[in-house]
Amino acid sequence: MNGCGQSDGPVVPANLPNKAAAAEAGEERGPAKGNTASKPRPGHSAGPGVSGALDRVRQVAVRDTEARFTALLPHVGLDRLRDAFWAINPKAAPGVDRVTWAAYGQNLEANLRDLHERVQAGRYRASPSRRVYIPKADGRQRPLGIATLEDKIVQRAVVEVLNAVYEVDFLGFSYGFRPGRNPHQALDALAAGIYRRKVNWVLDADIRDFFGQLDRVWLEKFLGHRIADKRVLRLIGKWLAAGVIENGQWSENMGGITAGGIGLTAARQRVPALRLRPVGQLVEEPPCARRHDRCAVRG
Repeated sequence: MNGCGQSDGPVVPANLPNKAAAAEAGEERGPAKGNTASKPRPGHSAGPGVSGALDRVRQVAVRDTEARFTALLPHVGLDRLRDAFWAINPKAAPGVDRVTWAAYGQNLEANLRDLHERVQAGRYRASPSRRVYIPKADGRQRPLGIATLEDKIVQRAVVEVLNAVYEVDFLGFSYGFRPGRNPHQALDALAAGIYRRKVNWVLDADIRDFFGQLDRVWLEKFLGHRIADKRVLRLIGKWLAAGVIENGQWSENMGGITAGGIGLTAARQRVPALRLRPVGQLVEEPPCARRHDRCAVRG
C-alpha cells in the first residue's frame, strides 16, 4: 500500500479497434506516462499515417518540445481541404450563408480551388456563426454557434495540421477531443483502473461555462508557444473575432469563444487541454484523503 502523495500508475485499456475486438478492451497496457500508441486514420489526424510533409512536422515536435513552427500554412493544401470536406457530416446544419454540404459539392473542385487560393493569399474571410440554443438537463439553454461550410472545411484542415504539433505532448490518460480517442475508451480506462487497483475515490469535475470564460489573450499566448506562423495565428484570430448572428443581428463575442460545431477546435480544445498538462502530472500522484487511502483520479 502506498503512502500519502504516492499512487499507482494510471491503467489504460487497449484501444478498441472494432467490435470484434471488444474482449480486448479491458486489457491493461501499463502506466500511461506519455502518449499512447493509438494509430489514427491516415488523412484525418496527425500520426504515423499522415502525409510525409506533415509527418516531418510531427517528428520535429517529438524531438524538440520547445520548437516553434514557422511554415504551417502550406500544409493547409488542396488535398487536405478536400479531405476536410469529405469528413464533414453531409446532414450537418448550414451556417449563416445557408450553404449545405450537398450544394457545395455540386462544384466541389472549383469551390475548393477558390477557397485554397483565398486561404494561401490571405484573402479568406471568416463568417459569423449562426447562434442556436439546445436544452440542457437542468432546464437551461446552451448556446451553440454553427459555422459556415467553408469555415468548417478550413478549420478542420488547420486542426489536422496543429494536431501534428500538439498531439505528441498529451499525456497517455488524456482522451478528450484527441484523434483516435473517444469517451467510451476513457470509461474503459476508468473501469480497468477500478478493477485492477484498490480505489477509494473517483473524482468527476467540470469547468463551468468554460467556453464563455476562456481568456482569448491567454489563448493566443498559448498558441504562440509553439506556432510562429503568423498566417495561421491570423486565421484563428479571424474565427475568434467573427462574432455571431442571432435573429438577424450580428454581435461580437465580448468574452470567451463560441461553442459548437468544429469551431475553434484547435484553439479551444487542444491548446487549453495541453497547457493544463502540469495539472495532469499532479493528478498522477494525487494527495490522499487519509494517510492510508489509495486514490484514483480519472479524467
